[in-house]
Amino acid sequence: MAASVNAPLYNPRILRLAADIPHHRRLPKPGGSAEKRSPACGSRVTVDVELADGQVAALGQEVRACALGQASAALMGAGAVGRTPAELAAARDALRAYLAGGRDDPGDWPGLDVLTPARPHAGRHASILLPWEAVAEAAAAAETRT
Repeated sequence: MAASVNAPLYNPRILRLAADIPHHRRLPKPGGSAEKRSPACGSRVTVDVELADGQVAALGQEVRACALGQASAALMGAGAVGRTPAELAAARDALRAYLAGGRDDPGDWPGLDVLTPARPHAGRHASILLPWEAVAEAAAAAETRT
């Protein structure tokens, strides 16, 4: 079900995702980690990854964000395992462009259409992008260590 820009910003789908973030625990010995903060709203996301054969084999995240940031972290966490660092960076870039109005769809990552109501709210974009920026950076860091 595609979301509409006119849909409520904090809708039931967003709230369900925010309440069920997968991999919501830091990894004990990650191959790469990244913490991202939004100075505008105070949201903070830390992501740990372990790579195996060039793909994310394990993911951990600590999320302290608004419901939109939490929902975004849930969507990222649900699909990051098995992705390459390049795929994660591409997903981040597609979502960033979508939120900014630079593309008509959020990319091929499942579920991102739920964030459509946030497009006109530029002040919310930073929190939504935090998990994607953190996972892309953590995966890139892990890739350089392997």
